[in-house]
Amino acid sequence: MKFLDQAKIYIKSGDGGAGAISFRREKFIEFGGPDGGDGGRGGDVWAVCVDNLNTLIDYRYQQHFKARGGTPGMGRNRSGPGGDDCIIHVPPGTEVYAEDNETLLGDLKAVGDRLLLAKGGNGGFGNAHFKSSTNQSPRHANPGLPGEELTIWLRLKLIADAGLVGLPNAGKSTFLAAVSAAKPKIADYPFTTLHPNLGVVRAGDTDFVLADIPGLIEGAHDGAGLGTRFLGHVERCRVLLHLVDGTEEDVAAAYRTVRRELKAYGGELETKKEIVALSKIDALDPETREARAAALQKAARKKPLLLSAVSREGVDQALYALTREISRAEDREDAENPQPTEPWRP
Repeated sequence: MKFLDQAKIYIKSGDGGAGAISFRREKFIEFGGPDGGDGGRGGDVWAVCVDNLNTLIDYRYQQHFKARGGTPGMGRNRSGPGGDDCIIHVPPGTEVYAEDNETLLGDLKAVGDRLLLAKGGNGGFGNAHFKSSTNQSPRHANPGLPGEELTIWLRLKLIADAGLVGLPNAGKSTFLAAVSAAKPKIADYPFTTLHPNLGVVRAGDTDFVLADIPGLIEGAHDGAGLGTRFLGHVERCRVLLHLVDGTEEDVAAAYRTVRRELKAYGGELETKKEIVALSKIDALDPETREARAAALQKAARKKPLLLSAVSREGVDQALYALTREISRAEDREDAENPQPTEPWRP
């Protein structure tokens, strides 16, 4: 299935049904009076988060969604039924923006989350609603209120525990393929990865989701390369694994380039916990490996991990380091958002 993380759609809620103007006329009923029923309410448009989706590709082929209108009222005090709601199914992590693509309307993170996008119009009152002692034969009814219509943007931000960042050809896709069942495209040219890939990784007794993000280059925040469009997918990650290609001549410059782009993007990516690793060490002799690890340590101000996804050297250490940081982040989240406890009941 093709990956799509942004879609623009048009939605319209249902119009309310009109009220009826009717009078009861039957044999032997001298004073029948008004009996026009009310119109039905128009259907709403909802966005619902479901667990069997991971892309917005469905909204490339259908961009218009309309809820049913309410049925007009009828005689004999029969009210019209309400219109059916229109349900838009979205994957977890979907943000809904207004037409300006800046105003956030809602964020659907967990399966089952619902967001009312457009409210249906109310049905009109029939003439039976207006009868009174001074107005015994009203000859007017209300029309139904129109529904709401608007254009919205759906923007998907994948929910993963850890994210891979780095320059193109830093070994991110190779690492993901080595530690999970994911099958990303791997080749020896830049920008092989054109869209994010997810994989479930098992480290010891712990499972977590790892996201592989397309590579960044200098000037990505201004649109160079693939830009920073896909960095939104690592906003929800608890920890970043920054891979630096060990075959680069200047590993310090490569590290600083990615850090500058993370800072320019914003989204608190710069402050996220980062694990730095020197990749492709199987292609380096011991002296070169030691020299470039020292240069990277000086630039990152932390000791980098040494790993090779091909020979699996250092891969387990990287996975356990990610697991520890994910566990710490979960503990912090639990402390900041304690779950309410049920009061004791006899």
